[in-house]
Amino acid sequence: MNMSFSHDMDDEYEKFIRRMNPPRVVIDNEACKNATVIRVDSANKHGILLEVVQILTDLNLIITKAYISSDGSWFMDVFNVTDQDGNKIIDEVILDYIMKSLGPESCFTSSLRSVGVKQSMDHTAIELTGTDRPGLLSEVSAVLRHLKCNVVNAEVWTHNARAAAVMQVTDEETGTAIADPERLSRIKTLLCNLLRGSNKSSLAKTVVSHSVTHTDRRLHQMMFADRDYDRTGDDALVDRQRPNVDVVNWYDKDYSVVTIRCKDRPKLLFDTVCTLTDMDYVVFHANIDTEGPDSYQEYYIRHIDGSPVKSDAERQRVTQCLEAAIERRVSEGLKLELCTTDRVGLLSDVTRIFRENSLTVTRAEVTTKAGKAVNTFYVRDASGYPVDAKTIDSIRQVIGQTILKVKGNPEDSKSDSQESPTRFLFGGLFKSRSFVNFSSVRSYS
Repeated sequence: MNMSFSHDMDDEYEKFIRRMNPPRVVIDNEACKNATVIRVDSANKHGILLEVVQILTDLNLIITKAYISSDGSWFMDVFNVTDQDGNKIIDEVILDYIMKSLGPESCFTSSLRSVGVKQSMDHTAIELTGTDRPGLLSEVSAVLRHLKCNVVNAEVWTHNARAAAVMQVTDEETGTAIADPERLSRIKTLLCNLLRGSNKSSLAKTVVSHSVTHTDRRLHQMMFADRDYDRTGDDALVDRQRPNVDVVNWYDKDYSVVTIRCKDRPKLLFDTVCTLTDMDYVVFHANIDTEGPDSYQEYYIRHIDGSPVKSDAERQRVTQCLEAAIERRVSEGLKLELCTTDRVGLLSDVTRIFRENSLTVTRAEVTTKAGKAVNTFYVRDASGYPVDAKTIDSIRQVIGQTILKVKGNPEDSKSDSQESPTRFLFGGLFKSRSFVNFSSVRSYS
């Protein structure tokens, strides 16, 4: 059978199931005293959990608890959510958006083949992966400026000596996407050479396109493909300080049970569900809970082929990939926020000043709206020492005291870094909880 015809048949079948069983969404602000409760019932399919979590996460909602069940043909989820300040969701615009995005009028159950990807003539998307080094973002920004590219949006992650970035650029003169194939090829070649640096054998990848993707999910996929989850020799020294991820098999029910204990933070659920989905695991049941600053997650999974985790090597890979997914978004260093009128070369100028003052960027979010640049940088001293307050003061004098603001105290950057990837401390903070009687569960050892 022709593959495209098969896909069309799948899509038509999904539409038929959807018409027969439209999604049902209930939003309840009375059931819980400190959170809005969102219940979602729908026909089940692989990836639907990620799509629902992605919609809630993109609204910057905090998921404090979740109960998930999708064993069989039906998907039933309950989420307790708050805004960033810990309050219930009462904004009618947001509530209406949730209803339309998850309810019968939504398209969130469309095939994952097209999720988060669409053509754009407004900008050109550039994806970069390579070995991290001090000043890398400054170098990339300088090359783009030299090539007359204006960075309008970007997100940069670093983890385990690897770096990944998704950047949206426009032509400096026209303010639109770059269409010339020769120019695109030159951009790709120069950036790839830059990422390799002096080590021509190092792995580096540059992709240029006019597609629009879900940035966070794409960054996870890029770093996963770049194997940032592989441990270095020094990692053994900090194993006990990592997020606590455990994978065991519940043989009576033919599930693998994944439990995660770590410090809670925004988008944590998205990061773990995204990783399980992209590794082709299906979540049949899950329990998500938070206790103060800490998070407990429990997933009952099988591979998409119907089997639980089959070997110790597979178990180790799942564990390491989930640890990496949790660690990527945790930011080392001091948080700086820049807000000013956008202009061509702004990112290049700011990151050059950072580099000249021996600061390296560990994570960055660059956004442009209505002519305003709102950028967030997490920086640390390139030598590994805490960021010096005098250094920050001199940088703010150059950039502008009202333009660049410090979130937190420079003296706190040392403690921030201790909460960074590979530095979690758990002790006895968590209770032993589970959906199942673990007398029925055996580990691989």
